[in-house]
Amino acid sequence: MTGNLFASPDASNETNKWYTAHCDGGSRGNPGPSGYGAVVQDGNGRVVAELSEFLGIQTNNYAEYSGLIAVLKWANKNGAKRLRVVSDSELMVKQMQGKYKVASPVLRPLYEEARKIARGFERFEITHTLRGGNKTADRLANEAMDKGMGKTSSQPGSKSSGQQPASTSPQAARPYGKLSTSAEGRVPPVSTLRPGNQPAPPPKPARQIFEGYVKGGVVHLLEGDLPDGIFVKIIRE
Repeated sequence: MTGNLFASPDASNETNKWYTAHCDGGSRGNPGPSGYGAVVQDGNGRVVAELSEFLGIQTNNYAEYSGLIAVLKWANKNGAKRLRVVSDSELMVKQMQGKYKVASPVLRPLYEEARKIARGFERFEITHTLRGGNKTADRLANEAMDKGMGKTSSQPGSKSSGQQPASTSPQAARPYGKLSTSAEGRVPPVSTLRPGNQPAPPPKPARQIFEGYVKGGVVHLLEGDLPDGIFVKIIRE
């Protein structure tokens, strides 16, 4: 197919020829345990496939592209001629649309594979949605990560932030630099103290990873806002 790969929807009444796929990918740690999920509907809105896979230690963007490729391969194998893909990864969508360049040597082969398969369809579209519009795919991605990590329940919100769920243990809840006392007013056992009965130094705060890009010397985040008063180290993926 040599025409416009990302053409606008046609005005015909043949909507039942279009398949629609919502795909999502995530990583707990970025990079960390990762997986993708996808749900495919036929032209009548019936769910015809649910796809998911644990990918091992990968980044969010790697998982997003893996989910897209899984959808493209399924649609191609099952005879779909027209395919709409919906994803909450603005980076991947705009790269596939040709609006962003793909500089990452890791993502480049995935991008090229996805473009190659997409060209085989009669019509192909890819659009961006907020995460709320991708709930089923997000659930499947989290279930894939849970399964790969040996867990039995999904962890919502594990995508993109790169942060691990906060610990709920009493020790983690104690304020830094202070000693908690028991109900009787006794200090914890001496094993929790440093020589000279000085409290141990607080642990270093967890590193946060945000996805975005730099344009004109300004950092632009794809999701959320950059907190005040922090140092930023830009890592090219």
